[in-house]
Amino acid sequence: MHSKEEKLAAFGRLIDILDELRIKCPWDRKQTFESLRPNTIEETYELCDALINHDLHNICKELGDVLLHVVFYAKIASETNDFDIADVCNQLSDKLVFRHPHVFGDTAGINKAEEVSQLWEQVKQKEKDGNKTVLSGVPTSLPSLIKAYRMQQKASGVGFDWPEKSGVWQKVKEEIQEFETEVGNMDADKAEAEFGDLLFSLVNAARHYKINPDNALERTNMKFSKRFNFVENQAMLQGKQLKDMTLEEMDELWELAKLQK
Repeated sequence: MHSKEEKLAAFGRLIDILDELRIKCPWDRKQTFESLRPNTIEETYELCDALINHDLHNICKELGDVLLHVVFYAKIASETNDFDIADVCNQLSDKLVFRHPHVFGDTAGINKAEEVSQLWEQVKQKEKDGNKTVLSGVPTSLPSLIKAYRMQQKASGVGFDWPEKSGVWQKVKEEIQEFETEVGNMDADKAEAEFGDLLFSLVNAARHYKINPDNALERTNMKFSKRFNFVENQAMLQGKQLKDMTLEEMDELWELAKLQK
């Protein structure tokens, strides 16, 4: 691994390269906050793909792409004297110190990750302006599943939570019944609302069992994709297309897919 001096030199090299590109490269010179935003989202998802696949080579590569965007935004802001990369780093450092009083302050007795998470949410509340709410830190553009998880985490951080797992499961069962009722009533709008409540309660159950629902669902997505691709490939080997096969024939191939490693 590299020394601290080598890391600082590498970061300085990146800043120098971007400074030069911003002057000499027509594409880099024309970029703005708005033009870079879609690329930032794409790069973040590419990093997530590499993380899911535990692809260390691409994790390193995609981290570099995300870091480029961080430095790029700071460079653009520095040109209007709003802030620069030093301000970004200093604000982050100050925040980390403030939010870890059990490390840098006098808060004692914090020994578990769960306790740190609760303390983190409580400390974050102290940072907020008077007109900020508990949930205001959850970005509205987050995917719905992740947003539900984060909102529940934040509510839990201030004590709004089920004291026992049994209460969570009772809520899940209640939501299933309410969804089934509206399906039976053939009320599409209410069924959609109740299905949302059911999903929200399942996310809450996952949180209580220390399962990240987004990771869990993506794991199932990948499993389904692998098995369905197997079914499709096997059908092609038989000279068939899925649309021409019966459900029973596809089920037979599905059972074979489940036996694959």
